[in-house]
Amino acid sequence: MKKKIIVLGVACVLLIMIVTALFGKKGVMDLRRDRRTLETRTEKIRALEAERGRLEAEIRRLEDDPRAVEKAAREKLGLAAPGEKVVVEPATPAKK
Repeated sequence: MKKKIIVLGVACVLLIMIVTALFGKKGVMDLRRDRRTLETRTEKIRALEAERGRLEAEIRRLEDDPRAVEKAAREKLGLAAPGEKVVVEPATPAKK
């Protein structure tokens, strides 16, 4: 009888340890979730660094190249040189 109680006690302790290792704080499930979060944030950082590089290159172009400034003014602001006419296409109505 004592042997059965000891075996049952050891089995319960092992079961508790396994459940804690899987689902407890810093368990396997926590580590998997943290790893996915790290991967997601790493990808976002890479995308932001690429965007920063693109924006820095655009800043250098705008500082150094007068044609780049003119192009940006034409595209973004709809400006025109003297004697030119700007043609604006009407927006198509949204379908309901």
